[in-house]
Amino acid sequence: MKILVCISKTPDTTAKIAFTDNNKKFATEGVQWIINPYDEWYALVRAIELKEKDPSLVLHLITVATADSDPIIRKALALGGDEAIRVNADSQDSFYVASQIAAVAKSGAYDLVFTGKETIDYNGSSVGGMVAELLDLPYISLATKFELAGTTVTVTREIEGGEETDEGQLPIVVSCEKGVAEQRIPNMKGIMSARTKPLKVVDPTPVEALTSVVAFELPPAKAGVKLVPADNPAELVRLLHEEAKLI
Repeated sequence: MKILVCISKTPDTTAKIAFTDNNKKFATEGVQWIINPYDEWYALVRAIELKEKDPSLVLHLITVATADSDPIIRKALALGGDEAIRVNADSQDSFYVASQIAAVAKSGAYDLVFTGKETIDYNGSSVGGMVAELLDLPYISLATKFELAGTTVTVTREIEGGEETDEGQLPIVVSCEKGVAEQRIPNMKGIMSARTKPLKVVDPTPVEALTSVVAFELPPAKAGVKLVPADNPAELVRLLHEEAKLI
């Protein structure tokens, strides 16, 4: 059995947000990069747990990025996995990224593709579904529990107002979120072994991106708090109607 875990690089949550090139690009100078938490803490760790139960399982990681992402991939390999694949491309278009992952997944005949719920920088939550569509495979999103018995997967996922349990058959694509696994920290053995694990760089498949960034903009600065005397409800109503536009 072969598992492919999708990994992406995101800015640390403490990074200062700024833009360059007429607000078309994220300013990367001085930014600390991390593995997207949904990919690392949940998708990757759950795959590692499956491999620990069945050492014959083959576990590969994939990312669509340029060479500056190699340290992030090595950190992911330190957690676990047999090898990593980097598609040498730089794109923010979800369809383009999904197409590259799908091409590798198809050629590698993977039985299970794990993604994180979403990335913490774009919050698009779209790549997993696109990968499944491109591979013509079933897709289960927002997994909080994942169990595998033979070729049958049982997934508990969040829905509005509760949760549901689904069953499916391999091959399948699943996106993971909090609850499916517990965060791990690489140990020294893992860090040392990651240095020698294969990191294959492949050329991207020719695909036309469907979207492009026109501009980024920061949210407006928060306005100061306005205090309204308790004996002046009319002023409160006026502010809610004219300024806050809530009524």
